[in-house]
Amino acid sequence: MAKILTGGVGKVEVAEAVRLLGLDGVDVTVSSDIDAALLLRAGRADYYLGTCHTGAGASLGVLVGLLGQPLCHTFGRGVPSADEVAALLGDGKRVFGFALDRAEAVAPVLARAISARAE
Repeated sequence: MAKILTGGVGKVEVAEAVRLLGLDGVDVTVSSDIDAALLLRAGRADYYLGTCHTGAGASLGVLVGLLGQPLCHTFGRGVPSADEVAALLGDGKRVFGFALDRAEAVAPVLARAISARAE
């Protein structure tokens, strides 16, 4: 079971988008940036999906600061392909940021890729 935490300005919307997919092996919880960083660091969560208005700094700032850049990736305002997400997960990325207005497109791609890895 993969535990996904959502944070940022669209944390509720992202969590709902993931829940609506009904994916096996995925549990999603709304969180704050700091709580998410602590849960990820302690191994009590697996992934973080953060949103802000640009998908850059604020979506991941706290997590980059507390967990380090190597675990984090931002898509900014772009929408990744399933292959791109699979490659990032394979490289060990666990923290993802994206723009709020792209959440309906990005969150499902991320959640499906995470679910596939959890099987």
